[in-house]
Amino acid sequence: MLKSSPLDGLRFAFGTLTVLPVRVRRWDREAARGGMLTAPVAGLAVGAAAAGLGLLLLLLGAGPLLAAVASVAVPAALTRGLHLDGLADTADGLGSGKPAEDALRIMKQSDIGPFGVITLVLVLLAQVAVLAQLYGDSWARGAVAALTSAVVARLALTLAARTGVPAARPEGLGAAVAGVVPVPGALAVTAAVTLASAAWGAVLGPYGGLRTALAALLAPAAAELLLRRCVHRFGGVTGDVFGALAETAATTALVVLALGK
Repeated sequence: MLKSSPLDGLRFAFGTLTVLPVRVRRWDREAARGGMLTAPVAGLAVGAAAAGLGLLLLLLGAGPLLAAVASVAVPAALTRGLHLDGLADTADGLGSGKPAEDALRIMKQSDIGPFGVITLVLVLLAQVAVLAQLYGDSWARGAVAALTSAVVARLALTLAARTGVPAARPEGLGAAVAGVVPVPGALAVTAAVTLASAAWGAVLGPYGGLRTALAALLAPAAAELLLRRCVHRFGGVTGDVFGALAETAATTALVVLALGK
């Protein structure tokens, strides 16, 4: 087998985590490892697009609420709504109270149950509310928040794909990436994302850099709590669980960035 190159990892990250026309040439575990290690890079592209559209609307005279809706819509569009769908399915599985096998079957169904609907509504409302507040404060705070939330959402995926986290099913994206990332690599990516977040948050001042770095740490921590619950409940991770982790991290980051002035 040919050794995977960093470019194979980037192709895997963009090809599986976005709708951008990137051809994934390798689907083996080594390419998956590179892809999950570089997942935050895909988040950087998604976040830049989300912030860019929000800023464009503000420049054209739109209000902060419309800019916020646009910044929430872009990540959903660039992932075909897969992370939101995963969030809803995971909520239905956790809320069902069924044994793991039955809960996983519920998650695979195409419809969305009441737990999923309620969770989706509340998460999307929270994301729009926070971004509207931040865009209303300043265009920079809104843009930094949109960028940070998208990056840390993918950081949560890197951490969830670490060694020791099993797959709940033998097939699907969850099985393809479960356990592929060495723990030291996951920690290194976390450190890199935290430093990068502090750097672009510094445009808001020293306290802004500190708060953005804090968001980059607390967001995956919140996702980790959900991950542990899902592993205990389902026996491992699935593609839906990865989507739920991303949305949990993104929302947590936004909430952290909304606190204080």
